[in-house]
Amino acid sequence: MAIKKNVNNKKPGNFVRLGLFWAIIVFGVLLGVAYLSPKNNLKEVPISSVISRANDGKIAKLEIQGNEVRVTPEGSDKPTEISTKQDSSIQEQGLKSDASVELSVLAPSTIGEFIFSLATVIVPMVLILAVFIFIMRQAQGQNNQAMGFGKSKAKLYGIDKEKVVFGDVAGNDSAKQDLQEVVDFLKHPKKYEALGAKIPRGVLLVGSPGTGKTLLARAVAGEANVPFFSISGSEFVEMFVGVGASRVRDLFAKAKKNAPSIIFIDEIDAVGRRRGSGMGGGHDEREQTLNQILVEMDGFETGANVIVLTATNRADVLDPALLRPGRFDRRTNIMLPERKDRAAILKVHFKKKPVDATVNIEALAAKTAGSSGADLANIANEAAIIAAGHSAKKISNVDLTEAFEKIAIGPERKAKIMNDKEKELTAYHEAGHAIVGHVLPDSDPVHKVTIIPRGVTGGVTWFLPPEDKSYTSIIEFKDILARALGGRVAEKIIYGKDYITTGAGSDLRKATEIARDMIIEQGMGTKLRDQVFHEDNGGMVFDRMTHERPYSDDTAKEIDKEVAELIKESAKRAESVIVSNRASLDKLAKALLEEETLEEDRVVDILKDTVLPEEAKLY
Repeated sequence: MAIKKNVNNKKPGNFVRLGLFWAIIVFGVLLGVAYLSPKNNLKEVPISSVISRANDGKIAKLEIQGNEVRVTPEGSDKPTEISTKQDSSIQEQGLKSDASVELSVLAPSTIGEFIFSLATVIVPMVLILAVFIFIMRQAQGQNNQAMGFGKSKAKLYGIDKEKVVFGDVAGNDSAKQDLQEVVDFLKHPKKYEALGAKIPRGVLLVGSPGTGKTLLARAVAGEANVPFFSISGSEFVEMFVGVGASRVRDLFAKAKKNAPSIIFIDEIDAVGRRRGSGMGGGHDEREQTLNQILVEMDGFETGANVIVLTATNRADVLDPALLRPGRFDRRTNIMLPERKDRAAILKVHFKKKPVDATVNIEALAAKTAGSSGADLANIANEAAIIAAGHSAKKISNVDLTEAFEKIAIGPERKAKIMNDKEKELTAYHEAGHAIVGHVLPDSDPVHKVTIIPRGVTGGVTWFLPPEDKSYTSIIEFKDILARALGGRVAEKIIYGKDYITTGAGSDLRKATEIARDMIIEQGMGTKLRDQVFHEDNGGMVFDRMTHERPYSDDTAKEIDKEVAELIKESAKRAESVIVSNRASLDKLAKALLEEETLEEDRVVDILKDTVLPEEAKLY
């Protein structure tokens, strides 16, 4: 299958340069004609010498044309010299009347004047013609641009481009298995049609940002060896109503001409939002574009063999008409990679990077639970940048760890200087987080504690799960809440209940968000157990986002009470742990003041004598 390419890539400015080129050529030819005329081959001599030699009989012939005198010496049959006389006759300038020389007077030549006149006419005409062509081309280009306003801006990745196949995509095995069926539809449509099966019209790829939705779509095209038209949903929407619909029609027409082919629309939620939601400020261009997509998908010709792949991380806002059978028949969820998938992805990104023997990909994969493929690529790139900054030839495990921590919890801000009081406060605050998280049985283990400012925080206590988890229990949530409040509780125990700082602001926000999610979304309340009160995102009213609340004011009050009770219970558990292990708290804070950063093994050693009090137990 041949894909036509546009070869008419001449720009209007080229015609001006072309006109100037031909003007110079014409002018040069005319000058060359004048330069190569016979007189330019003659030797120029003074007129006094010519007259003296003529009087002596050494010149056979003199040809006079205006003020030019061509000289034919004795023994020659043609002129070999040229001279210039004054306006008077040559006799008046000294030529004797009895000199034996043949005089010939010729009419004045008009060749030079003719050439000059011709050049002054032709050169301006050529320039005017070039400018005229330039103006016409400009007008034609603007007309073409106006006519092409409704044309699709989709990029075509043909079969002659470097292909991406499933083997190039690490992880996402379940998604690749689902999409393998799409590849088989494109490769062998006849066997499905023979059984009366219809080729799926569309596949919706749903996943978090950075999970590889676009890469998987290109891999489908590469595996099937078909053209791949790629466009973003936002490229359909313009200021003028109807342009998006026109671009949709043009895109589907191109795809049908190149069938079998794939259309990939990234971020479909830009035009595929639920109609009538109020989003878009009353501008119906987006809805017309969506309507045209719906018509095109439901109006494929038999045997057109075109499949639409779309990607979004907001499938919940899509219009129901997009998701019905006959349009997006299939939905493929692209999940965050598991541990083995993360290891495979990291190996792909480190394949072309020089690493030394200390680099432990498996250990990094274990630490990066919840990271997407894009996050892992960023870690690999950051490790290379850090190694290059140290002028190292290879990436070490130290570079890799520094890159991971820089991205996960922010870069170290060693330039920020804290006074002794702030430093001590930070040490007790972080020690409070660490000791509560270490003692509570269902909390993740402490990975690192530091009082060096990182990102926007004054210090960090970092917990990492030992393995990937798909579910979180109410007991685990309560332990997370308690350790989040451990920093504020430690401050109150050490400095008094009235000594409250802003250092726990982010901890309190996070704890409140978790408690509210437990009650509203997970049904983990006491009085509101097993009930979910999901809040829709709502829409924009003037400049504010409104939320639709599907419950009464009395229920809202009950939710607030449940959240407050969870926070109080968690603070009480954190306080019981810290009071029961006050000596370990002081010991950990002192170690932080001395060493600033403590790794997991060091923290475990310091807290080896801690105990779990009865008040902190949940079962």
